[in-house]
Amino acid sequence: MAEGEASATGIADSAQRDALADGILGLLKPAVEEMDSRVADVRESQQELRSYIDTLAEELKRLSSMQQLPVDLDPYVKKLANARRRVAMVVSLMQTVQDRLTRIQQGVAKETSRRKALAAVQPSTSS
Repeated sequence: MAEGEASATGIADSAQRDALADGILGLLKPAVEEMDSRVADVRESQQELRSYIDTLAEELKRLSSMQQLPVDLDPYVKKLANARRRVAMVVSLMQTVQDRLTRIQQGVAKETSRRKALAAVQPSTSS
């Protein structure tokens, strides 16, 4: 009889752990998906900004070479090049963050499917 109670207690503890894990996974999954979406949006806007900076720098160089301007544009072109470099660094960082979020999502999905498979196997073994 004590063995049956211990077995029932173990199943109850396992069910509580599974419920807690499912709850945590349920909380994390939407947050991770939202962060992933926002990171993708930031990456896209950073790439667009980089493109605009490139276009503006090329246009400033072209204007500078076409005519003698009262203002030297070279310092501004250098500032744009520096801004482009920083934007490229942010894009790289965002890619790293997005890769990490993707790995987290895959881990959550794998853990969820593992728990579902384990839950499907457990009732049949206790019968």
